[in-house]
Amino acid sequence: MTDIVAGLPPDARKRARRTSQPAWVNPMLATLTDRRFSNPNWIFETKLDGERCLAFKRGSTVRLLSRNRQLLNNTYPEVVEALERAGSHDVVIDGEIVAFEGKRTSFEKLQGRIGIKDPEAARRTGIPVFYYVFDLLHVDRYDVTGVGLVLRKGLLRKAVTFRGPVRFESHRDTEGEAFYREACANGLEGVIAKRRDSDYVPGKRSPDWLKFKCVNEQEFVIGGFTDPAGSRMGFGALLVGYYERGKLRYAGKVGTGFDTPTLLTLHRKLDARKTTRSPFADEVKLTSVHWVKPVLVAQIGFSEWTRDGKLRHPRFLGLRTDKAATQVVRERPQLA
Repeated sequence: MTDIVAGLPPDARKRARRTSQPAWVNPMLATLTDRRFSNPNWIFETKLDGERCLAFKRGSTVRLLSRNRQLLNNTYPEVVEALERAGSHDVVIDGEIVAFEGKRTSFEKLQGRIGIKDPEAARRTGIPVFYYVFDLLHVDRYDVTGVGLVLRKGLLRKAVTFRGPVRFESHRDTEGEAFYREACANGLEGVIAKRRDSDYVPGKRSPDWLKFKCVNEQEFVIGGFTDPAGSRMGFGALLVGYYERGKLRYAGKVGTGFDTPTLLTLHRKLDARKTTRSPFADEVKLTSVHWVKPVLVAQIGFSEWTRDGKLRHPRFLGLRTDKAATQVVRERPQLA
């Protein structure tokens, strides 16, 4: 088997550490920013709207893990099968599982696959999924997180055979602002800007990876719900919040984005988690409210934050199972 690390420039070769493949690596995270820029020292990738996954491949054995270490082999069996045939190199790779609505990745569409534990049931949904891989953390006997990003991506293309649902996440070298405008015009979520020579820093939200978002969207913790009105079934609205200094702060109610099956399924989950006291640190001035233990995490899209810290025009996009409720904080853009 070819030692692909041997082809690195001498200084980069020294930064590849000889070590056994790890059982787990906490994924590196991007920082939200208000800046939009073009810079030859940065590359620009499409921001994907899916489920972050790391794949650990040794021989023909593959483990596909979410960012909170849930095994996803049975949820996305076609991805695992493609990775099993993805070449002879042992690798740890980072990427995003996505489903498409037209030409756009859609977390709402992916909801039809998330949480399924039976591989045959996952296939029967008829929802095609793809694994877009954008980084290489370990290859054969080497930890390459200290090798610069662009060189890692070069190694990635050599180490993995991309076919079927396993795709290489390409990037643009320049014109970050133009790329961002194109993404927004095409209804995409945004762009990820990455410093060309940056290390992969596990578990860190780094200024070397920046999010240019076209829309406001993030996770929130569900702390309660209201009764339905009229002919609506299940519940009226979700009461959501985020953690700040260990306290759950109230961010508002979300009453749109639900179809009837979602209302009924989510209502059963909420009923099973009812409690008698509000989990929010703030007073919630609503009637006909039912409180729940703050363990369920929802992905919410919204137009903006109001001056008093509430969501404007929020819309439910789906439940997330890949992030603990206690990790949900308000995303604040890094100012230029």
